[in-house]
Amino acid sequence: MSEVSELPDVASARAGDDAAFGRLVAPLRRELHAHCYRMLGSAHDADDALQDALLRAWRGLARFEGRGSVRSWLYTVATRTCLDLIEARGRRALPMDLGPASERAVIGGAMRTEIAWLGPYPDAGLPEGAAHPDARYEQREAVELAFVAALQHLPGNQRAALLLFEVLGFSAAEIADAMDTSVASVNSALQRARAIVHAKIPAPSRQRALRKIGDARLREIVTGYATALERGDADALVALLTEDVTWSMPPIPHWYHGIEAVTDFAVRVPLASCGSWRHRYVSANGRPAVACYLRSDATDEHHAWSINVLTLRGDRICEITSFIGGEHFARFGLPAVLG
Repeated sequence: MSEVSELPDVASARAGDDAAFGRLVAPLRRELHAHCYRMLGSAHDADDALQDALLRAWRGLARFEGRGSVRSWLYTVATRTCLDLIEARGRRALPMDLGPASERAVIGGAMRTEIAWLGPYPDAGLPEGAAHPDARYEQREAVELAFVAALQHLPGNQRAALLLFEVLGFSAAEIADAMDTSVASVNSALQRARAIVHAKIPAPSRQRALRKIGDARLREIVTGYATALERGDADALVALLTEDVTWSMPPIPHWYHGIEAVTDFAVRVPLASCGSWRHRYVSANGRPAVACYLRSDATDEHHAWSINVLTLRGDRICEITSFIGGEHFARFGLPAVLG
């Protein structure tokens, strides 16, 4: 929506026309929600943040002076709302943030529900392409698990500065205005944020690697993973994995690193003792993913269990992140039960 076409709706919204405000917000809702997810690491928290931000924007519309676009102003409001939530709720974690990997399968490991865990994000909710011509990251790159997890290690101001500059294409001056600080402070925050993120994810984005694999081969790998679980075929599963593969399952704190530990876990837990598996294919955090349904009793129903996000290196799986919890499935448009 151009700034010129925004003007009549801005005037009407200021006069109390909620339909006009809805028209201003509608084209931006998906990208604003994705921004909130990147800031907060949780789609549920992003729901809360976006709802609160839009309410703040509606109530504060009289303060919008029209010097910039409605989009920039809404991003400012959403960013400040997320910063408030970060201060109140802290950062989100993956099992790797809590301690070293387990060398052998941990049977019956308890879920740690008191920890704020990083959550998955459905690619279907993302707008296409870069959010701005000056952005360094594509939309899918900017929700990759490694990137979002690295952001959680940044203070809120550094997190906001990096996202606004690198993902959304804001200038340092625009960020300083949005965060009520100086350009020098923004540049300093960007420098520190880049160093931390680079230290945690020095490798380039996997998006280009996925494109090189091609859709047909990618489908073979994902299908092979799902089929191996359904059939309890350890050899077929192991053949798909890299030697340094990792497998984590938030909210279970235990995780596994290396082909021996991952194989021991796979053979003793999902392939042997869980029950019958069924699967649906989805896409999450810029990655292929498998929604897993589990039947552990004598009924014919398989219940939503986990969203498994697969990270590939070449044509092998180097990381499996299984987000356990049926609450994730509705966001992916999936049923809670398969008959």
